[in-house]
Amino acid sequence: MWVVDKQFSDRATTERMEGMTLRQAVVIGFTQIFAAAFPGVSRSMATIAGGQIMGLSRPAALEFSFFLSIPVMFAATGYKLLQFVLESDTTVSAQQWQVLAVGFVVSFFVAWAVIAWFMAWVNKHGFAPFAVYRIIVGSATLAWIYSS
Repeated sequence: MWVVDKQFSDRATTERMEGMTLRQAVVIGFTQIFAAAFPGVSRSMATIAGGQIMGLSRPAALEFSFFLSIPVMFAATGYKLLQFVLESDTTVSAQQWQVLAVGFVVSFFVAWAVIAWFMAWVNKHGFAPFAVYRIIVGSATLAWIYSS
């Protein structure tokens, strides 16, 4: 993430998401496969890096990555909800649907606020702090696993 940001952030040819080509969108979409194929690679990181490699500016790559997450999150939530309903032999009451709807709405607005903050922060500071964080947490996790 850090290396891609350093190498490609100054080479952006597409400043805004609205200026993306179909080719850029398809290639960035396929980078999600990379994340699924390699444990520890996040979907967001893969699509952001893919966006920058394909010529998107940092803000455009971030924005497109977040938009790409919407169908993935809906599908995962729908699958888990359907799995719960079909496998548990329970019915979901109207009150439980209301609780689910309130949780969905609240999480939507919280996610919106966090994404806005995150985009502003990354545009100001870059990805270096996140790269350092991942290295520290990954190293600590491996040390903890191998010391047990």
